[in-house]
Parts: sequence; structure tokens; C-alpha cells
Amino acid sequence: MSKKLIKIVFVLPSLGSGGAEKIMTFLAENINSSLFEPILLVVGCKSQTSYHVENVPVHYLNKSRVLFSVFPIISFFRNNKPDLVMSSVVHLNAMIALISILFPKIKFIGREASVLTEMAKFEPSSNLYFHKKLIQFSYRFFDKIICQSKDMATDLIENFKVSKQKITLINNPITKKSSKVKTTTRTSKPIHLISVSRLSKEKGLDRMVAILSQLKFPFKFTLIGKGVEKENLFKQFEEKKLLKVMDYIPYTRDVESYLAIADVFLQTSYVDGFPNAVIESCAVGTPVIALSAPGGITEIIENGKNGYIVSSIEQFVDCLTKINDNYTFHPSLVSEVVYERFNSALILKKYENVFIKIVNTK
Repeated sequence: MSKKLIKIVFVLPSLGSGGAEKIMTFLAENINSSLFEPILLVVGCKSQTSYHVENVPVHYLNKSRVLFSVFPIISFFRNNKPDLVMSSVVHLNAMIALISILFPKIKFIGREASVLTEMAKFEPSSNLYFHKKLIQFSYRFFDKIICQSKDMATDLIENFKVSKQKITLINNPITKKSSKVKTTTRTSKPIHLISVSRLSKEKGLDRMVAILSQLKFPFKFTLIGKGVEKENLFKQFEEKKLLKVMDYIPYTRDVESYLAIADVFLQTSYVDGFPNAVIESCAVGTPVIALSAPGGITEIIENGKNGYIVSSIEQFVDCLTKINDNYTFHPSLVSEVVYERFNSALILKKYENVFIKIVNTK
């Protein structure tokens, strides 16, 4: 007699090109099929999809807002009777946690995607008190909360009163073994710089402009990403006469190829969760220079091995100047540093162990 599979529903607001969407679809596609039966439940529409999902059923609720999906989600859980539900992104997490009250036989996991207190600084100030109280109240109903970084876990414990026992730390995985790890220590002259980022305020791209405008040596710069701050950001690039050295790519499915031909990845966020683009850059052998910020950056970068963390724009400029003058990074070492800790097999196993343990907890 075959063993009953654990039915797990992964819930997302959309399948757009965000980090949470990437990791959740990766889990659904790669989880052990001899143990789990994965399903993706998406609040939004198929037309918003950026990720092509294979071998996993995807159900779209075709709702424009998470708030409008409450009853369809409840109906879906009643009809499909999952053993486990996992959601990601804070507003969806809060709603799913409250819905969990109706389903005492189902286990519920929230995957936190950001350092919430820091992210709140970049949101409209209205209702922040209400949102904090809502998170404090709703998150208590989760059976487990998975955090991507230590900063994220500390924030939930200290600022949202989440029980430490409910939190498990699992870093983001490198979602695939790179076929493009570089063999040369430097790919181009002038030096080729790159950043992959959503164009939003918390990503600190105003600081990127400040850094690039102070460089005293020739360089090329590639920016990949789109977002609400595009118009404002490009005005700044134009004012500093940087557009002539810049290539802009709104979206591509082949980020890896662009990372592989660059020399240095630039990370200037004010706050981040556990930046996928940073580990993907290291995976192909391209080191990262990053401004210190709350999130997972200190868990990814080992100074001198796969990049540097600096504390100011001045230090960033100085660091880049030294790298331009004397490029000492070895691609194989840059790649090894992240593969040792974030390879997909290791991270998948951590998730699977958590899922099995929770389902078997009475």
C-alpha cells in the first residue's frame, strides 16, 4: 500500500517577477514528489505571470486584490482539504493566518519576505499602527513562520511579539546550478558593473546614482529591473550624465547571462530580505559590493572572498576604485562561498523537514 502524500498548497498574491514568487514556485516544482503533492494557489490572474511553472497544478483566483480573495480561498481549502498551507508576503500572510482559525486540522506556515519594521519606513505613514497590531494578532495563529534572515527573525520577535519557538530560519536557495561560472578573473575593460533590482525606494538606487557619479575611472553599468521609481530614478541618472554609460533592461528571463559577463554586482538597498540577485551573482562568480543594511546581506557576503560590505557611499566608491585598480577575486571561490551554504538540495531538505515535522505534530 502506497504512503499517502502530504498535500501542500503554496499561496501567493501573483506570479509576477518578485523574489517571493521565485522561491515559492521553486519549492512547489522541486519538492520531493514521493512525499508531497504540491499545488500553487494564486490570487491574481494568469496574465500577470512571469514564472513558467512545470508539473505543478496552478489555480488562479483572478482577483485584483488580496482582500477580494478571502471567500474563494476559504472555498478552495474546503474543497481541496490540504494537509499544509504555506503563504508569503505580509498582507497575504496576515489574511491566511486569520483564515487558519476556520481550519484547525490544517497546518499553516507563513514565509516572511522582509524586515517589516524597516520596510514600514518606505510605506505611507497612515495606518502603520493598525498594520503592526494586525500582524501581531494574526501571526500568532501560524503553526510556523519561516524567516530568510536573522534580522528578519529578530524583528518579528522584538517588534511584533512573535514567539521565538514559532520561527525557523531558512535562507533562500540558489535555485539552479549555474552553467555560466566564469573562468577569468575580470571580463572586461572598462570595468563592467551591474545591479538587478526592483525600482522602488527601499532599494536605495538614489545611492547607486551617488556612487556612480563619484567614480573617477571608466566603467559600464547595466541595470535590470522595473518599478514605480523608474521615472524619478532616470531623471537622476540623466542629471548626473550617467545614461551614456548605462544599459537598461526592464525584464529578462536570462539574468544569469548578464551577471556572468559583469565584473562587480552593486547592492545599495536600505533594507532587504535575503536578496536572490546577490546570491545568483556570486553563483556565477561575480562578486558583490554592498552597503550595510538590515536583511540577509551579512549572511551572504564574506569580505574578501565573494565581495565586500561597506558602511557609506564614500567607502563604496573607495572600494570600487581599489577593485578597478587591482581585481583579485577568483570566480570559483566567489561561487563556492554561496554554494556551500545555499545550494538548492540543502535548502529544499530544510523545508521538507519542517513540513514533515509540522504535519506530524498533533
